[in-house]
Amino acid sequence: MINRIDLRGMDLRASNLDVRNLVPRAEFDIEAALEAVRPICEDVRHRGEAALIEYGERFDGVRLRSLRVSGEAIAQALSALDPQVRAALEESIRRARKVHNDQRRRDVQTVVVPGGMVTERWVPIRRAGLYVPGGLAVLPSSVVMNVVPAQVAGVEQIAVASPPQRAYGGLPHPTILAACALLGVEEVYAVGGSQAIAMFAYGSGPGETGCRPVDIVTGPGNIYVAAAKRLLKGRIGIDTEAGPTEIAILADLSADPGHVAADLISQAEHDPMAAAILVSDSPALIEAVELELAKRVPETKHAERIAQSLGGRQSALILVDDLEAGLAVVDGYAAEHLEIQTSNPRVWAGRVRNAGAIFVGPYSPVSLGDYCAGSNHVLPTGGCACHSSGLSVQTFLKGIHIVEYNEAALAEVAPHVVTLANAEDLPGHGEAVLARRPPEADGASDRPALAPDTDESPLEEE
Repeated sequence: MINRIDLRGMDLRASNLDVRNLVPRAEFDIEAALEAVRPICEDVRHRGEAALIEYGERFDGVRLRSLRVSGEAIAQALSALDPQVRAALEESIRRARKVHNDQRRRDVQTVVVPGGMVTERWVPIRRAGLYVPGGLAVLPSSVVMNVVPAQVAGVEQIAVASPPQRAYGGLPHPTILAACALLGVEEVYAVGGSQAIAMFAYGSGPGETGCRPVDIVTGPGNIYVAAAKRLLKGRIGIDTEAGPTEIAILADLSADPGHVAADLISQAEHDPMAAAILVSDSPALIEAVELELAKRVPETKHAERIAQSLGGRQSALILVDDLEAGLAVVDGYAAEHLEIQTSNPRVWAGRVRNAGAIFVGPYSPVSLGDYCAGSNHVLPTGGCACHSSGLSVQTFLKGIHIVEYNEAALAEVAPHVVTLANAEDLPGHGEAVLARRPPEADGASDRPALAPDTDESPLEEE
């Protein structure tokens, strides 16, 4: 049911070995999807709301009169919410706020020299568009994970978009609307797919129900959402081009095979392209996990989807010589979610360099992070964890350097500025500094002169 890869005897420390590509990933060709979303985004750019309404009818089977969800509909969704779901969402929000509050950046002022200082000021993005998918699963948890860090950062305007649902009269799923209500988000649009990203980038038109352009778009989605993000990056900021979800587990014989199998299944149920990887130095554990999967998968609600995921090229049970080799595999793979289920999990977790989030020990499953750990579940996929971070308060902040020097501090460093300007053949840069020196300093001999204004090359001189 799941691929077995035997890496025993392979020197994973070899410099010529591309560890990152040892384990195949699901085919997720954003470049191909770009050609599909390009005309949609251009259409939204030129026709706004009219185009968005047509795409809602075409892709979601719903003909809307207005894209903006009314405040009454949002309030009604909250009042009808199951009390237990409400309590769980409120706890998820509380824990997420606690963690993200500690991520706040503080302005830092550095006195470089007396009279010369540089301050790094952190400024929140003014307007954010948050996308919440509505495909195979309803994800109110994604509302929490996107909205909380934006609010903690101080974003002034937050707009949420989620696909219209035929079963709910063209509104986004009521649990998503209820989550928005709990978080105080009042601007919600029934728009999905690449057209939602285009709406955030270009706006949907004037009027109270029209969506104004945003500065950044965050949130997961399908391949067309990811392609639209790539296409419109630059006009808007983006968090990441999210691909299919991934779980990698580094485990030894001390791991409970039932825990491991359950955790692999938990992420496989997201999507047939979801990746589930086990890396272990124990043949006995791998065999026990295979038996557990064979027993558990048929009993799950989404057995067919899970079987496709576990049987795909992107999922594997990998046997290695030892945990050092296993660490090289998971570090090279750079999984979205990495579990460490070993006899000394904290030690091994401390050595990992590449992962979206690390879950340490037998009682920290990925599912905990998906909902109520307090961490953020919007994480880099497709190996991007080797260079990118998950969603955080920092995603919604801009660092601005403020430079303030007085006359004496500028005069003190002026020779170095002029020297470097001449070295780069940019004498105007030096002149901008020398123009500020007092007249009595014009004859100073300790200041480098500007580079001569000549077209002659030293090579042409005799």
